[in-house]
Amino acid sequence: MAKKSMVERELKRQRLVRQFAARRAALKAVAGDQARPMEERFKARLRLAELPRNSSATRLHNRCQLTGRPHAYYRKLKLSRIMLRDLASFGQVPGMVKSSW
Repeated sequence: MAKKSMVERELKRQRLVRQFAARRAALKAVAGDQARPMEERFKARLRLAELPRNSSATRLHNRCQLTGRPHAYYRKLKLSRIMLRDLASFGQVPGMVKSSW
């Protein structure tokens, strides 16, 4: 089980990313538009830098929904390998059986 503080920090980052997504996208569009004057693009870059650092989507890290484990994460299932194996052993993942021979 991951530390509660790390899981909460990740949830806070997710909220910030959702909150600032539209504003960040608009500023990035202005900053990347070569047709606009250089001063306007520079001001957009400065305003983009003023936004909270954790509102960037690149700062998000995938974590297991059940345990919060950050490593060995399956994106499709949103679970870590350990929880996937446990759930498969109990027959709770459709179509997946634990093999033995």
